[in-house]
Amino acid sequence: MASTLTKFIHSLDPRTLPRILQIQSGIYFQGSIYEMFGNECCLPTGELIKVTAFKINKIIASICESNEDSQCSTRMELPLNFPGLCKIVADKTPYLSVEEITRKVSIGPTRLGHPCFYSNEDIKLANLTIRQGEQVMFNSVEEVSGTLTVNCGVVRDNQSHSFTLPLSQEGEFYECEDDHIYTLKEIVEWKIPKSRNRIVKFTNMLHTWDSSNPLPKNFDGCLILTPIYEVQGVMKFRRDIVHILSDLDIEVKDVTDRYDINCFLQPLSMEDVFERTSKEFPMVAEVIEGPTGRQQPYNLLYPGKEIVIHKKYQATRILASEIRSDSHKRHFLIPTSYKGKFKRRPREFPTAYDLELARSDKEQLHVVATKAFDSPHSELFSVSVGDQFLVQQCQTGEIIYQGKKKVIDVLACEQILSEAYKEVLLPMYMEGGFVEVIHDKRQYQLSELCKEFRFPFNVKVSVRDLSIEEDVLAAMPGLQLEEEITDSYLLISSAGDPVDSWEIPVYRLNMSVQLLSKPAEETISSPTRTIVEEISEEQYYMVRRFENQALHPPPRPPKKPTTLGSKPLLTVPEKIVSDPPKIAKNFYVDTTKRLCSDQAELQVSCQNDLVHRENEDDVTGTATLVDTNVIKGPINTMLLKYGPEKELKKHTYEYVDENVIENIRKTFQHSAVHNKTYPLKKKKENTFKPE
Repeated sequence: MASTLTKFIHSLDPRTLPRILQIQSGIYFQGSIYEMFGNECCLPTGELIKVTAFKINKIIASICESNEDSQCSTRMELPLNFPGLCKIVADKTPYLSVEEITRKVSIGPTRLGHPCFYSNEDIKLANLTIRQGEQVMFNSVEEVSGTLTVNCGVVRDNQSHSFTLPLSQEGEFYECEDDHIYTLKEIVEWKIPKSRNRIVKFTNMLHTWDSSNPLPKNFDGCLILTPIYEVQGVMKFRRDIVHILSDLDIEVKDVTDRYDINCFLQPLSMEDVFERTSKEFPMVAEVIEGPTGRQQPYNLLYPGKEIVIHKKYQATRILASEIRSDSHKRHFLIPTSYKGKFKRRPREFPTAYDLELARSDKEQLHVVATKAFDSPHSELFSVSVGDQFLVQQCQTGEIIYQGKKKVIDVLACEQILSEAYKEVLLPMYMEGGFVEVIHDKRQYQLSELCKEFRFPFNVKVSVRDLSIEEDVLAAMPGLQLEEEITDSYLLISSAGDPVDSWEIPVYRLNMSVQLLSKPAEETISSPTRTIVEEISEEQYYMVRRFENQALHPPPRPPKKPTTLGSKPLLTVPEKIVSDPPKIAKNFYVDTTKRLCSDQAELQVSCQNDLVHRENEDDVTGTATLVDTNVIKGPINTMLLKYGPEKELKKHTYEYVDENVIENIRKTFQHSAVHNKTYPLKKKKENTFKPE
């Protein structure tokens, strides 16, 4: 029986793919254009299409005045990345069986895939009775003894009870009210049932309204969302993949039982190829649908190109992100074979607890405070902007709390004074701000960084990789190396030149191939060529989620104790260490001088912002800074970012005038930093070796 393409896709169970369709009533686009925006728009009657996949392509929204489908206004199109948060309005139409729920509603392993329903009558099971109106969560679908069942759960008296329901269970099941907040993309992926619309109510538009927004200004009503699907398939006499929108005005008929599905083109994705056994490699394939991009080898993988897929394997990558003040960061996967060189850049630490995590036995951590902290206990040190510290170790210390001694975790540091060092204790819960001072001018290979230092780590490319035509990392003002990941790759080469081989990612490359019945000879290839892969923000979070799902979270930092009503007594005396030993001149940090080119490694994190500004804009003005007793030299640069009188503006970095500097100076203590040099104190067990 023929039906519209829209109706067929709404009723199609993805588990039954692929399906063969025959066009019963075709459509012919007038003109010479065969495709529009990459989608087929001309399908003759009688054409056969093997449907291999389908996904939501766009959303058609209608403003709903009273949450009723019949009362809606003009339709509008919303992109899948439309900014805003919304709540779901429960569907009032019942599902008549558990099987209908599993067929139309997305059920998966994450929170988004756990829909809740209630029955209008009691359901009696072997060991449990589900009461009328009781909320039942559908967690997963499994096959038990050849029968498909749904794993469900109910909560009674704060205790969870698990049970299973067979797909044959009938009744009237209604969707429960959902108080969660979702993005439009999450609703599209998980919360729109097949063959039904979804009513949502926006609670937060995230961005200010502008003329490009299709919704009325200050809109706070409900929308009826109707999905438009993109159908992916292949035709019997064509060697490419076609994309058809489900709202195309055609009628189709399912004729899967009348045709051999193997007589059609058999496109395989990179995931399909990777699932093949290792014994099937190497194999020869023809590119059916190639990836986009001008970077090698993507520009070589065009439709019709014959390639050899030598093997599948796991490879290591370093996940890195651009260092910048706003949220629009670029993310990269760097191969360990990258031949460029890096120099270290300063790290930022928001709390004293982060200082303890970053502390290393190989070198002493030297930091500068960028945020003041007033300690509620006299035993603990109060920090001023510009104070410099050498981080020692985590230990316990005593404070007087409500007249009683209490032991807490503290971070032992040495404050660098003009002529001496003072041992101080910082509370681990301290909500301050610190920036690392770098003394290491050495250039590192990527493998050396991964071996010698702990992630995350800040670097900048000092010597680009000359083997890459365009090294995108060299243009970054700074990079944070976040973690080492393991990912799936295929080793490929051109069929005409099997020696020149490339690594391509399996799960981030949108490419389809067809296997050819040609023999592939084993060849001894030259060193594998790799690329620095730039990934999207969505791919970045997916990579981090899969990499960290088996790891335990780090311990939470200690909580800040309640502020005392009375001033605590002093129990830990301060110890002054005078006459510090003389050390090499290279490790002096002179905060009375302005930074010059050979002191670049001593700059703080806000330097990255200023460098970013210099790369984007032509800065012609200079700042006049007031000479104060509080902070000088590079610390003045910090005030441009961290001063309490100055707020950061997105994509904008401005210099402050003398009056603002004077107000900041009066805010902090005058005796924090003097106009003298600060020698670093050597650790007894480790000796600094200057370049």
